[in-house]
Amino acid sequence: MKKQVWSRRAIVQQGFLAAGVAVLPRRIWAQDSTAVVKTDLGMLRGETIDGVHIFRGVPYAEPPVGELRFRPAGKKKPWIGVRDARSFADSPVQTGEPGVKHSEDCLYLNLWTPTPGGVQGKGPWPVFVWIHGGGFTNGHAFEATYDGSQFAHEGVVLVTVGYRLGVFGFLNWEPLLGAAYEGTANNALSDLVAALEWLQRNISVFGGDPARITVGGESAGAKLTDILLGTPRAQPLFSQAISESGGAERVWSKEASADVAEGFGKLWKDETQTAVAAMLDAPASALLDVQTKFLKSWPQHFPLRPQIDVDLLPRLPIKSIGKSEGSKRLLIGTNRDESALFIGPRPEHDPTAQDLGNVQLPRFNEVFAKYASLYPDMSDELRRIRAVTAEEYWIPSERVAEAFVNGGGSAWMYRLDYAPTKGRMKGLAFHSEDIDLVWDRTKASPEAGETALAEQMHAAWLNFLKGEPPAAAGLPVWPQFTQEVRSTMLLNIPSKVAEHPQQAELLLWDGLL
Repeated sequence: MKKQVWSRRAIVQQGFLAAGVAVLPRRIWAQDSTAVVKTDLGMLRGETIDGVHIFRGVPYAEPPVGELRFRPAGKKKPWIGVRDARSFADSPVQTGEPGVKHSEDCLYLNLWTPTPGGVQGKGPWPVFVWIHGGGFTNGHAFEATYDGSQFAHEGVVLVTVGYRLGVFGFLNWEPLLGAAYEGTANNALSDLVAALEWLQRNISVFGGDPARITVGGESAGAKLTDILLGTPRAQPLFSQAISESGGAERVWSKEASADVAEGFGKLWKDETQTAVAAMLDAPASALLDVQTKFLKSWPQHFPLRPQIDVDLLPRLPIKSIGKSEGSKRLLIGTNRDESALFIGPRPEHDPTAQDLGNVQLPRFNEVFAKYASLYPDMSDELRRIRAVTAEEYWIPSERVAEAFVNGGGSAWMYRLDYAPTKGRMKGLAFHSEDIDLVWDRTKASPEAGETALAEQMHAAWLNFLKGEPPAAAGLPVWPQFTQEVRSTMLLNIPSKVAEHPQQAELLLWDGLL
């Protein structure tokens, strides 16, 4: 990289300290391959690549280490001088991922922003804040798929956010460590709120419009997006949302959260022969070892999740969705055969308690028993996939859409029906298939029509980000979702709009989800 030489005049004009005078620049200042911006916490040096300003590893909260371990996100302290923002921060602590650096010091975000001029104009531009998935225990903000350069070239500021995972982000430490740790099952949620608050204060200097922030994600990222829709403190911080395979059901009561914590504490003592207080200083690897065994032993999927508390989540999110001031917009949907990715395209067993995240097994079996008469021509294996998909993703997403429009918001619903024509997932629209399509990562796909569908979906999402209805050349007109008609875009080759899709199946879940 070419060494940058800063003139005294440039330093004074662009906001560095010179002769004791600080000047706050309005936007990013760039020269050659270097980009510099002044935030409310200090100066950042990023880089410019192919007409896109990129800032990586930008801190938005204090590192949750030392005395802050297991505590909610705290406001980041300012720094002196110019902080380098040209490298990604470490991934949140998690299992697996050889070759990837992990750390509890993980509260950082990354930004890709257009350079003024060209088709992007001068800004301010809409902002897309992407929350990665990974089941609340895995994932990170610097996946190659989530490179925001393409969105920036198209006039959107793209932000990816790191947040705490597993027991660091979703375990209620109060029953184990005392009242000072109340509500700590919401640590990851507090991380995301802190990131959104930072963006509200700072996104304008990156060229973004704080009044046009979209929060979105897939899988766990979509669930957190939907929960943020029902988080009163978060509601003023963004104007619209995109939920891909989400739902707002993945929340414990305080009592259930305490049960999970006590179960983890008991396993910790059994496995390590140490007191629970030892977890305050234990290596992260020791906590992960116990977490891995705990996840396998707990009699329900995803025991680590947010909880109802007096601060961030005073009630179930679904009861607060749509209650915020002002009308928000929502793009939401699921994939037709989500659960094929988890129970397999050729399921070897009926659903168990550990396949289910939202209802207990006996109640699920009552509904599942009716699938044979509802879909008599469907194979047993496909009925299993559809029922678990409904329990995990489809019904929770329908409930979010219902609550959202009942609260006065505007929503557009989709179902991804496109399925590969060969390979292990042949004929199945499986979980996560939408990611490459939305991010337009299917160039030169061997599947006939897949590249065209990706271009359509990416364009529809892009229009939504810019405040328009989700629309693209080649897609039918996409009506808004209402509870009366439930218009849904069935994304496929070709796509079509359906009214009341899977209505009989939806009725099976009334009163349960």
